[in-house]
Amino acid sequence: MLRATVKSLLSHKLRLLLSGLAVALGVLAVSGALVLTSTLSRTYTDMFSTAYDSIDVSVTARPKVDLGYSSAPTTLPADLVDRLRAVPGVARVTGSVSSVDGARVVGPDGKVLTSFGAPRFGVNWTGEDDFVALRTGRGPLTDDEVVINGELADATGSTVGDRIDVVTLEPRRGFTIVGVFGYAGDRNSLAGETMVAFTTPAAQRLLLGEENVFTSVDLRAAAGVTEAQLRDRVTAELGGAYRVQTGAELTAEAGRQLDEGLRFFNYILLGFAFVALFVGVFLIVNTFSIVVAQRVRELALMRAMGASRGQLLASVEFEALLVGVVASVVGLLLGIGTGRLLAWLYATYLGGGVTLAPLAVPLSAVVGGLGVGIGVTVVAALLPALRAARVAPVAAMQESAAPGVRLSRIAAVGGAVTVVGAATMLAGLTDRAGEGNSLIALLVGLLVTLVGITALTPALARPVVAALGAVFRRWTPGRLGERNSTRNPRRTAITAAALMIGIALITGINVILTSVTRSVEHVMDDRISAELIIAGDPVNGLRPNFDTAVLDRARALPGVDAVLGTYADVALVDGEQTLVVAVTDSTTMHSMFGMTVTAGSLDGLGAGEFVIDEKTAAGKGLHVGDTVPVQLTKGAARTFTVKGIYEQTAAGSGWMTSAAEAANFRAADPSMGFVDVAPGASVATVKAHVADLLADSPEVSVADRSGFVRQQTRVLDTVLAMVQILMALSIVIAVLGIVNTLALSVIERTREFGLLRAIGLGRGQMMEMVGAESVLISVFGAVLGLVVGVGLGVAVVLGLRDEGITTIALPWSQMATYLVLGAVIGLVAAVLPAIRAARLDVLNAIAYE
Repeated sequence: MLRATVKSLLSHKLRLLLSGLAVALGVLAVSGALVLTSTLSRTYTDMFSTAYDSIDVSVTARPKVDLGYSSAPTTLPADLVDRLRAVPGVARVTGSVSSVDGARVVGPDGKVLTSFGAPRFGVNWTGEDDFVALRTGRGPLTDDEVVINGELADATGSTVGDRIDVVTLEPRRGFTIVGVFGYAGDRNSLAGETMVAFTTPAAQRLLLGEENVFTSVDLRAAAGVTEAQLRDRVTAELGGAYRVQTGAELTAEAGRQLDEGLRFFNYILLGFAFVALFVGVFLIVNTFSIVVAQRVRELALMRAMGASRGQLLASVEFEALLVGVVASVVGLLLGIGTGRLLAWLYATYLGGGVTLAPLAVPLSAVVGGLGVGIGVTVVAALLPALRAARVAPVAAMQESAAPGVRLSRIAAVGGAVTVVGAATMLAGLTDRAGEGNSLIALLVGLLVTLVGITALTPALARPVVAALGAVFRRWTPGRLGERNSTRNPRRTAITAAALMIGIALITGINVILTSVTRSVEHVMDDRISAELIIAGDPVNGLRPNFDTAVLDRARALPGVDAVLGTYADVALVDGEQTLVVAVTDSTTMHSMFGMTVTAGSLDGLGAGEFVIDEKTAAGKGLHVGDTVPVQLTKGAARTFTVKGIYEQTAAGSGWMTSAAEAANFRAADPSMGFVDVAPGASVATVKAHVADLLADSPEVSVADRSGFVRQQTRVLDTVLAMVQILMALSIVIAVLGIVNTLALSVIERTREFGLLRAIGLGRGQMMEMVGAESVLISVFGAVLGLVVGVGLGVAVVLGLRDEGITTIALPWSQMATYLVLGAVIGLVAAVLPAIRAARLDVLNAIAYE
């Protein structure tokens, strides 16, 4: 049996190649993702291992609102430097000022330079050391001088003596570059970040908004004193009021933060790898189903010669094991190369030219890639293998396949599984899956729903394909192709399912994003009376700020009826991190946003007061007059009083307070402005005047309603593009599935094709017949994908109603594109099988057994 299995496998090399290719692509995605993130993690770990070589102990203040890496700078008094200088064992003390995204440089085009998510640091220049060295120029001596790192110099084409404009806590201001510095190892940056270094007084004022303060105090130990000894002495001196860490602890913390960031990135890549493998399962199942059908007489003869059911089962599973092993090894090797290539592309074009760590394949990539690939192949072949084991010896004397399960039974199981999956999704969307389990329930529900719908497709294949095939019945090859595609509904369904899943996921995401866009448009039209909105694109969840004076000047413009400014920051409210919004005039907010009061009052909101939406109030058990503890980014913890409760809408929700509290926000300037244009005034004219006021705030712009909607939803277009690129892998596997099915089908129906040629069907007509069958299968999968995707997307939108997504909108143009794409995929997939069918020798085909 073993020899017979190996000979059968080697005699069908095309079958081996096509079935193994799907597995290889899935393993490539899994191992490539793990190699990529492992390489980047080791690269940055190696960098950070030297980043703190010049620091033995660092003293920082504990953030009042801890947001991790992006926490607002927390300051230390400058006199702490003298106090620490007196600690025994201290050789050097340096007061440092640093702010993540604290210094944004304006490029030649007048816009702030982007860094693909890398920080845009603002710091004070503390001189050269073992890690930082000037390449040209000198350090800044006056407050209008700066030095920049090599990454920023390359990005702007700047050199010593040039002028650059920088946006900090203050509006745009010009500085002279007096030096360019780099890092040990001739690096321009650590992770693609840009950095601007000011004099210490300028850094304190521009980055922190205070004087005589630092964000950290860094110490070097005297000879003979270890990091741990110095840390303990500093801790004894300062007590528990400050955070005292050694250089080694800083390195470890940086590594943990990096791993957390890469972990999310890795989950995304592995998610799409899972989709690729999930789609590949259908190709493998279909391949082995056709193989069993083709080998029914061979297997039956083996049964007649004494082979047991177990031996037949082992024969098919052994074939699957061989395919899985070979394909998984190939996929692993390709994944290692792909992961390394992606890491190189990132380092070269996005990471600031960082030096990659040497190639080292993590054990997780090997075990994960091989385990998943082999496991998926063996499990996917199990059902066809069980079907093969049921072949009766008498089948050797007739052209009959192993009995299959009735479609009605499969449909019943599929319907039940779909209901269970939909219920699980609903639990995740409505927060009924338990605390912290919503995302898991949503993903599991999505997977189970797709499995259930896939089980339903055989029952739908015959009627739906027959309806779609009406277009092809006008000529003989088309009619034959339509009948071929409905002959075996189970095979047609499995082949189409791979394409269905890819298009369903893309369509579902598209429905969600389109609904978000329409919901924002409706909010702007129905709830907000302001014709103009001042805002910039969010960075790390918060929008850039602009000068408060802009609001006052806008109010004085002719044609302006009312102006509202809002400030935003993250704060601890009743022990929980949440977004807090401050408004310049709650009475104007009340009328401009069309807010409905349910208790208390929204007018005359003052310092130390909150208004909250009714859902938040109910969740916290708060009523008008109640108090709640609050810790803002700056200042001491205080108690706020609930002044009013309002009806939650998509235009307004959460905690709102007076602009008087913005002084204790991360930035004391507004992040959004709303301008009500007076009746009869020109909106375009007012917009132009407001734009002039924002000349020194290049991160912020003014837009009318439609422009603001486009600005807010622009990031959604990027998300959709990324999803489409990543989902392309599942589409490729779907194409392979159709090619595989048709190619094996041509072999299976060799005699039938020969008879068709013998009675007068030409080569061209033979190709048309195979093409029609392929297009019908592909369009069937596309139609199912559109229907399923719309259903899943609508379900998610309904579950997000409480988040302000209240409008369901369908992306009709994209859906039409996906449908056309389905037909194109069918045509492309039919090329090779159609050529193979057309080249069949008529006499040999008729004599084919």
